[in-house]
Amino acid sequence: MTKQISELALLTPSQMNDIDREAAKTTPVIQLMENAGWAVTREILKRYKPCSVLVLCGPGNNGGDGYVVARLLAKAGWPVYVTAIAKPKMRSDVARVAGQWTGTVISNSASYIEKVGLVIDAIFGAGLNKALDLEITNLLRKAKHVVAIDIPSGVHGETGQIMGYAPHAELTVTFFRAKPGHYLLPGREYVGELVVKDIGISSNTLSKTSTRCWLNEPGLWKIPTHEITDYKYSRGIVSIVGGSQMTGAAKLSAHAALNTGAGLVHIFALGSADCYSASSPCFIVDKDSLEIALQDSRRKIWVCGPGLLPEEVNEILPKLVAAKVKIIADAGVFQSNQSELLKGASIITPHIGEFKRVFGDIEEDKVSAARLAAQQTGCVVVLKGADTVIASPDGRVAINQHASSQLATAGSGDTLTGIIATLLASGLSEWESACAGVWIHGEAGFLCEHSWPTAEDLAQNLGNARDNAAR
Repeated sequence: MTKQISELALLTPSQMNDIDREAAKTTPVIQLMENAGWAVTREILKRYKPCSVLVLCGPGNNGGDGYVVARLLAKAGWPVYVTAIAKPKMRSDVARVAGQWTGTVISNSASYIEKVGLVIDAIFGAGLNKALDLEITNLLRKAKHVVAIDIPSGVHGETGQIMGYAPHAELTVTFFRAKPGHYLLPGREYVGELVVKDIGISSNTLSKTSTRCWLNEPGLWKIPTHEITDYKYSRGIVSIVGGSQMTGAAKLSAHAALNTGAGLVHIFALGSADCYSASSPCFIVDKDSLEIALQDSRRKIWVCGPGLLPEEVNEILPKLVAAKVKIIADAGVFQSNQSELLKGASIITPHIGEFKRVFGDIEEDKVSAARLAAQQTGCVVVLKGADTVIASPDGRVAINQHASSQLATAGSGDTLTGIIATLLASGLSEWESACAGVWIHGEAGFLCEHSWPTAEDLAQNLGNARDNAAR
């Protein structure tokens, strides 16, 4: 079932703190901890057989959730031990919840942690912004099977970076909404199975914070479907600049555009048109000048970069910008320290290496880096990777997790460019086209029948992938 856009919101730790404070105005904090503890316990009971459990409780609300889990598992007949990594403040809500634990409290948890069947990490939540101390690190290193409350301790809730050390959880249960750090690498690899649970916080509290980040899934965008009145021009025209030497890239973009549903695809050949004409009868190869091609007012969407040499980009891209067409820029456009060259493009799709070449180091924060690049260039930025980040100049960001290693093949990026161009030609906005295109690209990988597809294999699945995105 397609989620509503509000369900796809990803909240920074600071935003989640604001939500918690707002929720506490109508629901006691202790009740929220009880609800959270019940939610975690239910997920544990679904997945694990009864075993000995060590609950590591921190001093904050995360620790309070842990004390509730300990009490409920013990009530279910599980042998449970609790270690207070740090004591809660006197007379706080956490202290009151901790006081309800009447079972075994151990101080030397290092001697237990390797023996128990399950460790509950309730030490720190997503708000942690410094490395774990050495004692906690050494303790967590010994844990074999970990369930994390909110996020594994040591994973930065906003950036997904590992602050010194974090345990690899098998299951992470978070509340109300996920955080960016759950989906950004490397944090995503430490989260294990992620479950987001409702603990009684009203969705209306989202209006109290400015949501600017979402998980990239259907619901964030809507794919156009067939109409009985459709014809090739209404489905959109995509024009692709084909390089004089590396001709395969433009061909892959063209095939991707056709298979995603473009009504008409042109390749503007900078070199010999024959090598393009012989590739497929389904796209048109231009032999006229660029100036003549740009006179056709129907050709509003252009792909520039795949397979192009720097000198070809420097000649063609300014002409496209001057013509005020919409440009999806990739590959050859990403030249060292040349961000000015990209102004006037609509969407840019660099991988990490290309991004650093143009904009400099990311400094372990992909979201902020992509957002800044979007603001600097005025383009929607698709920062490609296993955790692709899509950023709009207005500050919106989407994080994509719908991808697999099947996409790790030469020409995969050229394929993505063709997908995005087709969606833009169909009438979607730049933001929607980029987000939906990234998801469809990932879906095509999942639909491949084997684990080692080529870019051409990906293209064959794009029609079905688009259909799945529209459901």
